[in-house]
Amino acid sequence: MTPPRRRRQAPRAWTTAVVCAGLFMLGMDVTILNVAVPGLRQDLPATTAQVQWIVDGYALVLGGTVLSVGAFTDTWGRRRSFVSGVVLCGAASWAGAVAGEPWQLIAARCGMGAGAALLMPATLAVIHHIFPEAALRARAIAVWAAVGGLGGLGGPVVGGWLVEQFSWRAAFWINVPLAAVIAVGALLVVPESRAERRRGFDGLGAVLSAAGLLALVWAVTEGPHRGWTGPATLTGFAAAAVLLAAFTWWQARTATPMLPLAVLRAPQVHVAAVALTLMSFALFGALFVLTLYLQGVLGYGPLEAGLRTMPLPAALAAGAACALPLLSSRRGAARGAAGVSAVRLPVVAGLLVVTLGFAVLATTGASSGYPRCLVFQLVAGFGAGLVAAAATESVMGAVPSGAAALGSAVNDSTRQLGSALGIAVQGSLLTTVFTDRLTAVLDRGRLPARPADGLGLDLARLPEPLRSPVAAAVREAFADAMTVTALTAGAATAVAAVLAACRLRPPAPAPSGELPAASRTPATP
Repeated sequence: MTPPRRRRQAPRAWTTAVVCAGLFMLGMDVTILNVAVPGLRQDLPATTAQVQWIVDGYALVLGGTVLSVGAFTDTWGRRRSFVSGVVLCGAASWAGAVAGEPWQLIAARCGMGAGAALLMPATLAVIHHIFPEAALRARAIAVWAAVGGLGGLGGPVVGGWLVEQFSWRAAFWINVPLAAVIAVGALLVVPESRAERRRGFDGLGAVLSAAGLLALVWAVTEGPHRGWTGPATLTGFAAAAVLLAAFTWWQARTATPMLPLAVLRAPQVHVAAVALTLMSFALFGALFVLTLYLQGVLGYGPLEAGLRTMPLPAALAAGAACALPLLSSRRGAARGAAGVSAVRLPVVAGLLVVTLGFAVLATTGASSGYPRCLVFQLVAGFGAGLVAAAATESVMGAVPSGAAALGSAVNDSTRQLGSALGIAVQGSLLTTVFTDRLTAVLDRGRLPARPADGLGLDLARLPEPLRSPVAAAVREAFADAMTVTALTAGAATAVAAVLAACRLRPPAPAPSGELPAASRTPATP
């Protein structure tokens, strides 16, 4: 870690506020376009495939490059990376706001994803640098986790309001002044820091990592549209497997690995990463399904549905705050049984609470109404807050200060992969089960309507006497499909809870600002 500057430093609360503002903007950008697609399609001559790339291009680039960029950030400078990412996000947002062709909008969204990849690892790395005290760092990480949840889960609400009040272009314009304020604030109050001893940059590892993760995220994103067993999807998964295997092989042999395998072998890193992945898989997939339920079954408009999902991020923030007492006591008890419980308890308990929330969602029917949705959000969101704060602290507490951005990138990439998997898998499962159940119900009732591709069924084209029974069949089929997705998500979080209970251990404090020597030694062939 670089030695502290002699000049007076800005209060750490201001620094935390600025980096969390950048994180909020980043999280909001992931989901803000979800409710803007109808207006976008009316304004631009975009095909279905182009719209998909406009929506998914951001997450694709972010998820594919964040790990390699995070490793680079520790050497290049964390404030420099943060400010560069914010400026790139703002510039790409301006390009998206004035875009007149679909390809321009796709390029803008991919540029925003590249900016987010620069920005995101730096946020946690800065917090790790300015809070060397374990108790204070745990508090700051809990705030970070809460803000990240509020941004990502609150994006549809912000987007819905902007679209209703202005147009879909406002979802891009909002970032321009926001990015300017955050960039100036960062230059004023965020101290620069980097690894004290600069290791050589692992260029080949960065290329293999980025290519492998890009192929994986692309295959996951395209699976529901091209078919999970389609040639393109299988080719994407195969390419990801080969590239990531080559990346692992190279990391074990190079003298300056981008991601030393010793870091991943630590249980407090890989178990916490799995917990974050499965929690993100469950929660973001459920948010996607729940939004469709609120609109398609309960009849709310886009903005109304978005507002009714706000209890989820609010409960997540409350859960992160409640994890603080245990996390603050971790360092003092790290070597005893109390230290083990201090790390494992909020993760395991949080995952079990999330599982309980999915049990509520699985029993939500077509006539249950909003109250059961509210209970699910409060329960699952609270549990997710416990997990997010504790698992993130587990990862960041296990990496040395010289690799803080790399630890942040590991944490960030697992969240992005889990979110992409959750939306893709649960969305695909929802469509399949819905279509099967609805077809069976319509056949039993000898009704002539048939579901179109996906979740659509044009009731307006049916004769008036048939609309009511067919609409009831649609609601019942959707509720049945949501039960299946909720059970799948609940099973994932239950497995994560068992794994964390058996394998998660408290991180030992990093003795220096550099990676362990063993992790820098190349393995013999």
